[in-house]
Amino acid sequence: MADRAYSRLDQFLGQLDQALLTVFGPSSPPARPSPADGKPEIEMTSEERELSGRLMRVNHAGEICAQALYQGQAVTARLADVREKMEQAAAEEADHRAWTAERLRELGARPSRLNPMFYAGAFAVGAAAGLAGDRWSLGFLAETERQVVRHLEGHLERLPPHDRKSRAILDQMKEDEGRHATMALDSGGAPLPEPVQRLMRLASKAMTETTFWI
Repeated sequence: MADRAYSRLDQFLGQLDQALLTVFGPSSPPARPSPADGKPEIEMTSEERELSGRLMRVNHAGEICAQALYQGQAVTARLADVREKMEQAAAEEADHRAWTAERLRELGARPSRLNPMFYAGAFAVGAAAGLAGDRWSLGFLAETERQVVRHLEGHLERLPPHDRKSRAILDQMKEDEGRHATMALDSGGAPLPEPVQRLMRLASKAMTETTFWI
């Protein structure tokens, strides 16, 4: 049977469905088991538990943004192999989303109320990067992942020392994000101009600081 040719309306509805599931739906079972599985839940003070919950809320929101970013880039990617790599990376980010969502529930914390806005903004930025061309889209991806690695390093330093479950999740996320950045550069990603990198850092800082509280 020949593959169905999807119309623009079909594609739009598919993306809308994906957006609603990502932001409002339950996390799909991850393809990989959570790195926190088997780690002991050490008793923490209420202050430590609250801090862990806020940090994991930031990381969960970051994974919402990451999925939106990759989905937007996949929609506008010109080369099939680039689109495939974007979709593969998005699948790994889906694991991260599931892991962080589970950890939020364990900590008694809630997701960010700003997730719908973050998803819409990240999808638009990803689509725009894809429209600029695959080299720039891959370069944007690489710079995003480098900044995420630095962000995760900061959270690993801030986590309560007893929270081994959250630490195991962030350690694996850091490894995955570093691999995504390498993949993007090896696939021909172009280095972004310094003003663009600076703007990305400012946007990331605004997102993380608001999500910590909201």
